[in-house]
Amino acid sequence: MDAKIRLYVDHPLGAGQSVPLDRGQAHYLFGVMRQQVGAAVLLFNGRDGEWRATVTQAGKRGGELSVTDQSGPQRMPPDLWLCFAPIKKARTDFIVEKAAEMGAARIIPMQTEFTNAGRVQRDRLQAHAIEAAEQCGGTFVPQVDEMVRFDRLLDEWSGNRHIMFCDEALHDVPVTPLAGEPAPWAIFIGPEGGFSARERDRLRALDLAVPVSLGPRILRADTAAVAALTLWQSALGDWS
Repeated sequence: MDAKIRLYVDHPLGAGQSVPLDRGQAHYLFGVMRQQVGAAVLLFNGRDGEWRATVTQAGKRGGELSVTDQSGPQRMPPDLWLCFAPIKKARTDFIVEKAAEMGAARIIPMQTEFTNAGRVQRDRLQAHAIEAAEQCGGTFVPQVDEMVRFDRLLDEWSGNRHIMFCDEALHDVPVTPLAGEPAPWAIFIGPEGGFSARERDRLRALDLAVPVSLGPRILRADTAAVAALTLWQSALGDWS
């Protein structure tokens, strides 16, 4: 039987293992998707690759799966972080979902001077990242951090991680080409209104920061995130 449903589980995976389902997973699998005992499901945990499993217990508040065999290897993303200023709720959700689909290894919401969004719900954003990985066939779920202030993020910055700084002030110059050896990278996306002059100056002063143009139009923050991920993946990531 071919499995059509993929689930992320926080449980070791291997042939013969039993995997318990929590209430939310049971509701989705048995209430929403109408699966029954004997149904086939694909599982991944971000570490052990993808595995086939069979439903052995199905209930309203829980259930159990039995792992049978491996259906795919573990595929790790490039060492790429997406650091972005949260915007409106639905558009922030979109950024997180697309970052997970497009191969970001870590997602860091950051509070900039022009950030209008208040406190972000990290658990909800992490759930969106999990759902995106389930739907796109990925075997890795990026970590979503709590929101951190822009200055604190740079104060604690790793010494060897390059920064692709998407500078809206460069919209009137051609798209910046990227080149170089594989290395840890981060993409910085500002809020609506962009980075402040002080924030832009601080980024430009960093030896590891590379200001880039995303083309002749000033993009919305959610569009800019997708464009920047595409540019980086095509030049330096696992699309190249």
